[in-house]
Amino acid sequence: AASSETASAASGRQTLRVGMECNYAPFNWSTTSSTDTSKPISSVDYCDGYDVIMASTIAEGLDMDVEIVKTDWDNLIPALQNGEIDAIIAGMTATDERKETVSFTEPYYSSEEVVIVKADSALSSITNIQELAGYKVMGQLNTLYDDIIDQIDGVVHATPKEDYPSMVYSLQQGEVDAITAELPVAEGVISANPDLTIVRFSEGNGFVADSTVSIAVAKDNTELLNKMQEILKTISEDTRQQIMLEAVERQPANED
Repeated sequence: AASSETASAASGRQTLRVGMECNYAPFNWSTTSSTDTSKPISSVDYCDGYDVIMASTIAEGLDMDVEIVKTDWDNLIPALQNGEIDAIIAGMTATDERKETVSFTEPYYSSEEVVIVKADSALSSITNIQELAGYKVMGQLNTLYDDIIDQIDGVVHATPKEDYPSMVYSLQQGEVDAITAELPVAEGVISANPDLTIVRFSEGNGFVADSTVSIAVAKDNTELLNKMQEILKTISEDTRQQIMLEAVERQPANED
């Protein structure tokens, strides 16, 4: 089914169940605050972020209520396949490998690949990814941001971690020299950790990768896919950038 069978008692509308980590600010993060932008994920916790706003906007367009289902990154696609959730809106890139098991909309956000280093590191002023040769670089497990590390010749490819808070900790502890990220995530990390800084690369000297993120739905759910596609067309690029700007400003400085 395109949605959970239990219609919400309050509205009489069906519910769109959207999976995300709630641990990948500014796309999605957990908080104990109930606000206009956050959605409950347990009796005490809420999820907020860019993806939550997009999920709410999509659900509104479908005339449905939205339920955010906090799901570990590696379980997102299995949860979609076995019907626990209806869609993934989690900063996920539509790779060829993922397209074999789920269907993706057109991108809802486009970003840029960067690295995060210690602010006092000699690496803070580099402009070419190849200047990371010989250094220890870490990415997030089972993501594009782990794969792209191998584009650096002679890099020491650190064992990936499951989430960004653990990666940031490894960087701060000196276990690695740099961690890969997309720009909005990196901006969130350094706003919470002033001891770190972002390295952006000059034109033609950065990572070669698809920096877009898309919504995933079950492989056979073309009806939901097409409806979501239509709603995305109504959200301008300016609006998308504004939602991200607000999410970056809103994310908690000291919460994981």
